[in-house]
Amino acid sequence: MESPTYKARRDEVRTYFDSTALDAWKRFAGGSPLGRIRDSVRAGRSQMRETILSRLPSDLQGWRILDAGCGTGAISVALARRGASVVGVDLSPETIAYAQENLPADCRDGAIEFRHGDMLDSELGPFDAVVAMDSLIHYSTPDAVEALARLGARTRHTLLFTYVPRTPLLAAMHLTGRLFPKRSRAPSVTPTSPEAIAAQIAESPALIDWQAYDRSRVSHGFYTSELLELMRR
Repeated sequence: MESPTYKARRDEVRTYFDSTALDAWKRFAGGSPLGRIRDSVRAGRSQMRETILSRLPSDLQGWRILDAGCGTGAISVALARRGASVVGVDLSPETIAYAQENLPADCRDGAIEFRHGDMLDSELGPFDAVVAMDSLIHYSTPDAVEALARLGARTRHTLLFTYVPRTPLLAAMHLTGRLFPKRSRAPSVTPTSPEAIAAQIAESPALIDWQAYDRSRVSHGFYTSELLELMRR
């Protein structure tokens, strides 16, 4: 069962991306010129995508993969091109519509199924792997770990997810962001230390069969995110 704090934050994120951030995501995806800050974020996200993809086999024939928080579908497309059957899910129906409308011609054979909704919906079915790039960063560490537990319950091999590592600079930026009017800012991210999230994963009974395998940090300009790979023991 979803916690009240998870539900509340999920609704904030969905409202923000549907009502405020869609045009920005289109510019990110389309390669339009951006300002210095957003351009550094786009470059950082691109580097993180490549880092995530490097953790998966080059041949994914027979794999069913969930792209949790797929956005405009860049990772979904890359996975499908490796032969995977991909379900891309996102809270924002407008973002999903954009991803579907801009699907490359070589990925229109049914290998990708885009859906809007919650990544934790059990009706999405079982998967061989789950990729959750920057889709858990808005949630508290306990809620993020609970989400991983629920995803892991129907995943056979690999969970790849990112979180925002707590650093003095990010903590200061996080605090400063709270000084702006709520209507002027995106839902805040929740930085956490690698030790804290690793400890909560280790203490979760639902994740007892999962082991932290590898960690990689991408820090590029205004983008900082850390990838953690969990694999079934």
